[in-house]
Amino acid sequence: MIEELYISLVPMLMVIAAILAVHFRDLISATIALAVMSLLLSLEFYILHAPDVAIAEAGVGACLTTALLVFAIKSTRRMEER
Repeated sequence: MIEELYISLVPMLMVIAAILAVHFRDLISATIALAVMSLLLSLEFYILHAPDVAIAEAGVGACLTTALLVFAIKSTRRMEER
């Protein structure tokens, strides 16, 4: 019963996080929303009994990709600073 609720709730939260990532104008906020979506995706993989894929998604999708995006954003200049 609880697992069925999670199976339907987590994808809805993923869609909301993806919409927020597109909606945010600040790049750091959009990156954080993408990281949340990736963590929710790894949770969904774990719920679907694929823990190896969940660990890989959490490590690569949420951690490494987010870190690379944050470093890339921090090395650029914002348009508001002009």
